[in-house]
Amino acid sequence: MILFVSDLHLSPRSPGATALFTRFLAGRARQAEALYILGDLFEAWIGDDDSGDPFNAQVVAALRAASDAGLKISVMHGNRDFLLGADFATAAGVTLLADPCVLSTPEWQFVLSHGDALCVDDATYMAFRARVRNPAWQAALLAKPLAERRAIAAHMREVSESSQRDKDNPYTDLQAAATEDFLRQHGYATFIHGHTHLPATHDHIVDGIHVERWVLADWHEERGECLAWDGETLRREALLPENRP
Repeated sequence: MILFVSDLHLSPRSPGATALFTRFLAGRARQAEALYILGDLFEAWIGDDDSGDPFNAQVVAALRAASDAGLKISVMHGNRDFLLGADFATAAGVTLLADPCVLSTPEWQFVLSHGDALCVDDATYMAFRARVRNPAWQAALLAKPLAERRAIAAHMREVSESSQRDKDNPYTDLQAAATEDFLRQHGYATFIHGHTHLPATHDHIVDGIHVERWVLADWHEERGECLAWDGETLRREALLPENRP
C-alpha cells in the first residue's frame, strides 16, 4: 500500500489539521509501506535551523516516530515549504524528493509533482516561483537572522492571502497544453499532484493515449484526505477527527 497526501499547510494556526496528521502518522499511515507528501506539508518553513521551534519539533517528531516504525516517508517541496533541507530530512527520517519524480511500482507507473510549475497562466505566481526557487535567493534568505526570516514569511503569507481574497477564484488550475506536454514527456504515466486545492480526477487523451490525473485534496481543521494505491486501484480516503464518525 502506498499513500499520497499534499497541501496540509501545517502551522500553529491549524491545530485541527495538525492533530489529524499526527493521528494519521500514528495510525493509518503505518498500515502502508510508503507515504508520499507532495508539497506544502508546512504553511511556512524558514530554514532547518528553526526545527527547534516547538511546533516544528512536534511535527518532526511525529514523522520520525512513523519512520522509525518502518514507514518510508518521502517529502516534496511545495510553494510554502521550499526551504526544507537535508537537516530536516535527517531529523524527520524522511527522503526529500525532486519535483517531478517518477514512481515505478511492479504494477504501474506514476509521475508525482506538487503541480505549481504547470500553473503557467498565473504570470504573477510563476514570477514568484522563479524567484524563490533560485538558489542564490534562498542562500541570501537563509543568511538572515531567524527573526527577520519569520517576519518575511509572515509578510509573504499576508500578501498571498490578500491576493486570494481579491480573486473570484483564488486557485489557478494547471494549464491544459502544459499538462499535456508534461504527460507526454513522462511517458503517459498516471499523474498525481496537489497545489490547486481543486481535488478531482481528470481524464486526458494525449496522442491518443488515455492518462489519468489525480489532484490531491488540501487539508482543513475538520478533514484531511489521502490517496491510496493498493497495487490495483487508486482510491480516496477521508481522514476525520477522532470524535467524528
